[in-house]
Amino acid sequence: MVLELPKRWGKNSEFEGGKSTVNCSTIPIAERFFTSSTSLTLKHAAWYPCDTMEPHIVLLTSDNTIRFYSLKVPHTPIKVIVLSDTEEETLTIKTGRAYTASLGETAVAFDFGPQVPVPKHALGQRGSEEVLGYPLYILYENGETFLTYVSLLQSTGSPGKLLGPLPMHPAAEDNYGYDACAVLCLPCVPNILVIATESGMLYHCVVLDGEEDDEQSEKSWDPRSDLIPSLYVFECVELELALKLATGDEEDPLESDFSCPIKLHRDPKCPSRYHCTHEAGVHSVGLTWINKLHKFLGSDEEDKDSLQELGAEQKCFVEHILCTKPLPCRQPSPIRGFWIVSDVLGPTMICITNSYECITRPLLSTVHPASPPLLCTREDKELAVSPLRIVAEAEHSFEKHIQGILNCFSLPLRKSLREMAERLADKYEEAKEKQEDIMNR
Repeated sequence: MVLELPKRWGKNSEFEGGKSTVNCSTIPIAERFFTSSTSLTLKHAAWYPCDTMEPHIVLLTSDNTIRFYSLKVPHTPIKVIVLSDTEEETLTIKTGRAYTASLGETAVAFDFGPQVPVPKHALGQRGSEEVLGYPLYILYENGETFLTYVSLLQSTGSPGKLLGPLPMHPAAEDNYGYDACAVLCLPCVPNILVIATESGMLYHCVVLDGEEDDEQSEKSWDPRSDLIPSLYVFECVELELALKLATGDEEDPLESDFSCPIKLHRDPKCPSRYHCTHEAGVHSVGLTWINKLHKFLGSDEEDKDSLQELGAEQKCFVEHILCTKPLPCRQPSPIRGFWIVSDVLGPTMICITNSYECITRPLLSTVHPASPPLLCTREDKELAVSPLRIVAEAEHSFEKHIQGILNCFSLPLRKSLREMAERLADKYEEAKEKQEDIMNR
């Protein structure tokens, strides 16, 4: 269901000019589809990132399918991407859950990356020329990540080729967990993927071109390359979902096995920061090493395995902004709504809990967008000379130069002042005569 708020107008820019009660329009998305398919559930929903088109919403359902819907035609998808072509997908257990879902081989989340040029055949079209498309990263529950390219401006029918699973370096026996629940692509180049698990682990992965020894031959992140992109795990972060209580001086603190799904949110004010909402509260994560990463990739260093050494120099900042489960014995209060607003004192988050309580908190202040370089840090030796310095070093002094400018404007200025004074004098005489006439009457 999509809710559309009315327009703002008036002195204070309020809804419908400040009415106490306003009417909002609602648009049901795929209503007939979900009504007729009662066994299907919605896994993830997001807006299509294009700003030049009409709004489109993207839905990931439990049948391992991604559908694109336009708000003008909300009942019929304009594009469908089937993520599984196995026959086992049609064989369901009595509960309606597929065998592939039981093995964690179903998609649980997705996210779009920044727009990049891709060849037409990557979008399912004929031709070798390049067009603009969005990389779509799809996360499976078993931790695998797939990639495809999408462009509704070029094609709405035939889907692009699904690439993956993307190899992860360094490799792990458990594939970095089997309880993946969310993925987020930060708006930077190269793309940085954040993969979250229900146990509270966050993996910051850098999307780079694959190595030649990888056993892949598909199209990669760089569309002009013949290698599939790889995910280089830059660092791992473990969130403290529940506080740990110490039992004594010599005993270890009690650890809770509490786990829950985690949702990832971009920060509209700072691209190097994102936020995690879950049943135990809100965490804010700031990546302070993005600038160093760009310098490293821009250098001649070819050993990508040294990315872990770069990550060891400076870790990310993690702040538990809001805790809704202070004790392991307390019931959690899930976060139902989350957004970032601008404030006079800085960005502020607004949260709505499960009990419909609105909470505001200031955000992490140690991470902020990169400031432009100072003039004193410029390395150019031939700096631009100030015009005032040119005037000061001329044959005539600076005072004489200013005096000459004043002399140029003095004659017209005096003339205009004289004319204005004469007009005021005439108006004063007319007003005086009118006043005498009135007194005589």
